Amino acid sequence: MKRVNVIGTSGSGKSQFSSRLAKKLDIQYIEMDAIFWLPNWQHLELEDFIAVLKPLLEQDSWVLDGNQSKTNSFKWQYVDTIVWLDYGFFRTFRQMLVRSVKRAYSKQEIWQGTGNKESFRRNFFSSDSVVLWMLHNYWKTKKKYAKLFSNPPAPEIKCVRITSPKQAEEFLANAVGI
Repeated sequence: MKRVNVIGTSGSGKSQFSSRLAKKLDIQYIEMDAIFWLPNWQHLELEDFIAVLKPLLEQDSWVLDGNQSKTNSFKWQYVDTIVWLDYGFFRTFRQMLVRSVKRAYSKQEIWQGTGNKESFRRNFFSSDSVVLWMLHNYWKTKKKYAKLFSNPPAPEIKCVRITSPKQAEEFLANAVGI
């Protein structure tokens, strides 16, 4: 594994898992949301987003954390492994709630230099709620990735589906780079 994309629904733990995997493999960790989101919750347009990602993905090794489905055909030209964190609905929902409360309470900037912070109002009482996003998209995302894994984007790409924290820990413990 030299070029890994970790995917999953919002709240599945992609960032934490990806960071740990990159550390274990001793390779760069790339968080797509940190690139995508600009100050004041604005975001890069697709063309600009891909322009920033391209030189990062052309490097020899990395762990890329994130979905951003519009970039799939682009980013999967580079990957050798796709890891899908496919936890059950209630686990994912609980993780999302805990994360949302912690972020709202701490008011810490999420991605350095953006000033973007979560609040109770934004997380629970807004149309921009990440909790609502997860509830609205969980089953669609699950269905989309099940279809992807039944027909991978290329035969040389290894697809790994992780369905429990125990499997995630085993994967991390046994992960080796090439």
